[in-house]
Amino acid sequence: MSVVCLGELLIDFVANEAGVTVGDASGFAKKPGGAPANVAVAVKKLGHPCAFITQVGDDPFGHYLAGVLAAEAVDVSGISYSNQARTSLAFVSLGPGGERDFMFYRHPAADMLMTIDDIKLDLLDDAKIFHFGSITMIHEPSRSATLAAAQAALDKGLTVSYDPNLRSPLWESDDHAREGMLLGFDYADIVKISDVELAFLGGDLDALWRDRTKLLLVTAGEKGATAHTRAGSVQLDGFDVVSVDTTGAGDAFVTGMLVGVLENPDYTNLETLKGMLRLANAAGAIATTQKGAIPSLPTRTEAEAFLAAQ
Repeated sequence: MSVVCLGELLIDFVANEAGVTVGDASGFAKKPGGAPANVAVAVKKLGHPCAFITQVGDDPFGHYLAGVLAAEAVDVSGISYSNQARTSLAFVSLGPGGERDFMFYRHPAADMLMTIDDIKLDLLDDAKIFHFGSITMIHEPSRSATLAAAQAALDKGLTVSYDPNLRSPLWESDDHAREGMLLGFDYADIVKISDVELAFLGGDLDALWRDRTKLLLVTAGEKGATAHTRAGSVQLDGFDVVSVDTTGAGDAFVTGMLVGVLENPDYTNLETLKGMLRLANAAGAIATTQKGAIPSLPTRTEAEAFLAAQ
């Protein structure tokens, strides 16, 4: 197993029309999503085996989502089912350029109740990278379970990747969000953060480095991304595409970088990072050209064809 991802798996109900609120939408399209789940599928589509760990409800949505990941050849043996809470739902409205606004139904959701006993840690035994996000760190017991899994990955010698994904409506306050999002930095070799999230956390990139940090990735949407290492930084512009829905774009981007880490032992080399950023930017751009996250994630062939056409 190359990559193991842990985090939320949910249904995104995406509004049929752009430019309207969730309440004013005429209807919604059901799309599978959840940032770490998007990464799991994207890793497999870009050519590497991946397993996914989460807890969903023992309900039709939970079983549907597990089936979606299984159909994408993701190892779903780490998915557990709860009869105490239902699968997370998110209603998504789309603004100009595919920008999103979320309304969540998770009070509580099954992933929030996940404990360390629900996590199949033996999936880490043959893995190279462990990737997780901040959403399962909003509440207990999933916060402790997530951090325990990250520590287990470190103990087994894996490279740990973290996405401090900001979803303000899910946190009880901005201060609570900052505190929770920063927890993951202590466990991560690689961090992917958007320019919006960086500003939310204070805007000081230097303050986000930890002793074990090797790579800090800052994305800026269509403007591209910058990879920061101890030795210097590399910036590449994004690609010009007609953006329909930005859901999953950051997940596609970070997957492009994780695939680069798997394929390049010298991934902190600045010249190596240029090629990694090019693939990651392409994957992120392609992911914005359709509605929904998982359905829009590119295969390796599609990403390489896109790059060849540029």
